Amino acid sequence: MTAGQGLAGLIAVSTAIRLGFAGAIGLGVDESYMVASGRVLAWGYFDHPPLAWWMLELAGNDSAIAVRLPFIALFAISTWLMFRLTAALYDERAGLWAALAFNLSPVFGVSSASWVLPDGPMICGLLIMALCLVRGLEKPNAADWIGVGVGAGLALLSKYTAVLPIFGVLVYLFAVPRHRRLLRSPYPWLALVVAIEVFSPVLIWNASHDWISFAFQGGRAGGARFNPLGPLTVLAGEALFVLPWIWLPMMLVLWTALRRGDWRGRLLASMAVGPILLFVVLALWSPRILFHWAAAGYLFLFPLLGVWLAARQPRLLAGATVGVVVAAAVAAVLVLRVNPWSLPNDPGLQALDWTPLRGALAERGLLGHRIAAPNWSDAGKIDYALGGDPAVICLNIDARQYLFAPAPVVGDDILIIAPRQSDARIRADYAGMFATIEALPPVVFALPGRPSVSFGLFLGRRLHRGFPALQHR
Repeated sequence: MTAGQGLAGLIAVSTAIRLGFAGAIGLGVDESYMVASGRVLAWGYFDHPPLAWWMLELAGNDSAIAVRLPFIALFAISTWLMFRLTAALYDERAGLWAALAFNLSPVFGVSSASWVLPDGPMICGLLIMALCLVRGLEKPNAADWIGVGVGAGLALLSKYTAVLPIFGVLVYLFAVPRHRRLLRSPYPWLALVVAIEVFSPVLIWNASHDWISFAFQGGRAGGARFNPLGPLTVLAGEALFVLPWIWLPMMLVLWTALRRGDWRGRLLASMAVGPILLFVVLALWSPRILFHWAAAGYLFLFPLLGVWLAARQPRLLAGATVGVVVAAAVAAVLVLRVNPWSLPNDPGLQALDWTPLRGALAERGLLGHRIAAPNWSDAGKIDYALGGDPAVICLNIDARQYLFAPAPVVGDDILIIAPRQSDARIRADYAGMFATIEALPPVVFALPGRPSVSFGLFLGRRLHRGFPALQHR
């Protein structure tokens, strides 16, 4: 079997598995929020640049498998790009191993590969950038460097962390004599101009919205106190997300490339180090570092890992990893779909669609009210379940994209749906916004594997001042 045939088989089998997985479980919190808030097409969004939201226009409907399908197809392209990038730098055998490891690493092959998240299009954009860069470094030409700019721009149009490996390219050009001369040519600057042009909708939208998205993401790096164990926690979490037996050789090949690598290893290491190192350092004082944020760096270690694996051919380990990943996915589906436990705060509810909620509210004649939720995550799940009608608002200062939802009118009655908040908490938080708050009987409906789900309902009568998000418009 040739490497090309192996790649085709890998893409076909992994795509089929992802399609089955996508149809078996509902949308998670972030996915529901993105689909619901993405019903209004815009040049920009509160949390991230808009490309992932724009991709939802390809879905045709809001079903879980439909909205995930563009992201699954995009990862198939990313797998091919990983193969081509590694083959261009080394050889096709290393490319096949790199593509296999790329698909087996959960943070890439599961979440980025099939969920409605900005990571998938960012990864594809960065791989386009890197493949065109490798070609344009050795044989400089306008077409490849325009491709570098387009790939970098698409990555930035997906997620802000893409700027870190892009900065790594500039560091490489300044640091490595072999290609430093290119800085005196128009090619890198042409790529930079193209990337800024592709990214320009984000700049325009933010400029007209007080740079709110940049401020939000930048503020997440803040913290209150020094935490010396933070970096170890982040590294351990990243290793778990990548898989420890993939992460450890990644660190080995990164160290080797930094110490005595040729230009190829140094290029890949330059793009990888920034995201990995930055979030480890930020963890010294910020408790809000998420483990997948460094994925843009780990992405560029797969070609180096592919070379390492091709020299050793660990087929048994690869087969065992396939078994672990598939078994974990099947177990997750079974627990979500057939849950034998009755937990007071069932975490599985976040990975199930709450679509029966609409029928339960309709039976009680409650769909005529404006709907509100206590936080952005519940607002996204409820909004997705209701299909956008009636409109949902978020009664929280941290409203994310719901900050831009049509505001309720003073004097309106608002139906508050509270999946986890108590009567006392709702009254304490929102009593000052309404003339009265009336506790209604909870709304009860069935979900897979659960005998019944009960959400608190409260009717806020005669809104007399703006909800919290309005104070920050």
